[in-house]
Amino acid sequence: MRKNTYLEIRKDLFCINGQITFPGNDRMQGLLPNSRMIQGIFDDENPQTRRRWDTPDATWDPARNTDAFVAAMPAWRAHGLLAFTLGMQGGNPEGYSQQQLWLNSAYRADGSLKRPYLDRLAKILNEADRLGMVCILSLFYFGQDQTLQDEAAVIRALDNTIDWLGERGDRHVIIEVANECDHPKYVHDILRPDRIHTLISRVKDRSQNTLYAGTSFCGGVLPSPQILQESDLIFIHGNGVHDPEKLRELIRKVRLSDHYRNQPVVINEDDHFNFQQAENNFLAATDEKVSWGYFDYRIKGETALEQGYQSLPCDWGISSPRKKAFFKLLSNLTRENPKK
Repeated sequence: MRKNTYLEIRKDLFCINGQITFPGNDRMQGLLPNSRMIQGIFDDENPQTRRRWDTPDATWDPARNTDAFVAAMPAWRAHGLLAFTLGMQGGNPEGYSQQQLWLNSAYRADGSLKRPYLDRLAKILNEADRLGMVCILSLFYFGQDQTLQDEAAVIRALDNTIDWLGERGDRHVIIEVANECDHPKYVHDILRPDRIHTLISRVKDRSQNTLYAGTSFCGGVLPSPQILQESDLIFIHGNGVHDPEKLRELIRKVRLSDHYRNQPVVINEDDHFNFQQAENNFLAATDEKVSWGYFDYRIKGETALEQGYQSLPCDWGISSPRKKAFFKLLSNLTRENPKK
């Protein structure tokens, strides 16, 4: 399959197909606005929880979920969204619930890959390639890494994923090795902050430096020196950072670190909105020349139509008031001549 889209990082700027993103746009040039769409290839192999994702008119169907995701992508792109985070082990479809009893992993216990997950992922990557979009592919999640039997299986899962992407020739994928590697629920030590830099390095070696890689930490946490040194880009999360000025301070701490190497900084998870106000986390990050990522889940009491992109079953369209406000602001920021 001939590929249309490739990503480059030049110093701290993102380029797609050889061109800096949003050229001439003083606020957005070189940035990669993104959204956490982590459940695009989700499935649940636990019969006790699978029915939770049914809709009123149909039982849960992972293929239908992915098809709806793909159908929504052109509208996201038309509003200026350039990237989305997708997970090989998903995320919490109930937002911040403590127990995660579902079984959602693209990996078998030994680290081999499950073909149905790859088929769904291929559909999304193919459409992203057609649209000129980037996929931030998160490999491991603290709610599901226990399904891998040991560290050898973790390494095998990583290698198999990178090899599969290489066989396809994908150059529009960024690897987030693990979502929030400092979360205490990770089972395998190799996914924790002290050692995960070895997996970041492994991604680059395995892909022959055709894929960029990093990892994220919990909201408001400064990445460790080893991660700052090893990563091609610096992921930070805005969860728990309620004050936009505090987000600015976190960004500045990253850049002032002795271990920072002028990589681009990307927030690929932030659940603070206020998009219609003059001060919010999205605008604060943009003012600091940092790419911001929308993280929207169903808040208790909301209807299915109101629920966000993290929650299942998901309406992948631009449907809720919160989604509409985000995409309106994004469109305003990314239009070609923002000052006119």
